[in-house]
Amino acid sequence: MSLPTVILPGFLESAEAYYSLEKSLQNLGFPTVTVPLQRRDWINTLGGRAVTPILKQLSCTVEHILLQKGASKINLIGHSAGGWISRIYLGEVPYGKSNLKLLTWKAYPKVATLVTLGTPHFSLERWTRRNLDFVNDNYPGAFHEQVDYICVAGKTIFGKRKFGNWLAYSSYKLTCGNGNTWGDGITPIEAAHLEGARNLVIEDVMHSPRSSKAWYGSPQSLAIWSQHLA
Repeated sequence: MSLPTVILPGFLESAEAYYSLEKSLQNLGFPTVTVPLQRRDWINTLGGRAVTPILKQLSCTVEHILLQKGASKINLIGHSAGGWISRIYLGEVPYGKSNLKLLTWKAYPKVATLVTLGTPHFSLERWTRRNLDFVNDNYPGAFHEQVDYICVAGKTIFGKRKFGNWLAYSSYKLTCGNGNTWGDGITPIEAAHLEGARNLVIEDVMHSPRSSKAWYGSPQSLAIWSQHLA
């Protein structure tokens, strides 16, 4: 039987944008839910602040579906920032506070597979680094041996300093220091992969689930990476 599956939205995104992916996974036989985030839930994380509010909602969603399905493990899918936030969730090093108490998530025993879609696993951007340095200093690469890491990158737009490619160029340069490279229009390929993970590259997928073109959750892309779910 396929494991319950949880989708964690990307930065400043709501659960609504992932309902189509959620339904597609359900049709493939994976009982799937999306962490019920709204865009306003990200406000308190702006400026590089802790993503504790997002982690709390992720934890509640995971615990609910485990109880509902009588399961001990899930598949976890993190889009964009949702991917590196999921890596914090897996780990045992205290992160964030609640009522002045340090929080320890230590969720790796509950996750069979972590799929990251267009996730910038490292960044040179000033504010993002506050959290990403914590992740990579404490959990480098595919850190937890018990978890199958699947890191999916898009090869869609080559960044150039010209009209039509400027956003991709700027985003890639801010992330990895090189704007003249391939990526999904936001995240360059080299930042979307982790050492020790099963690293995939899918052509012609855009970063955003709201794109008018194909993205990571579109049928052709989903068919490639969903086969790795437990």
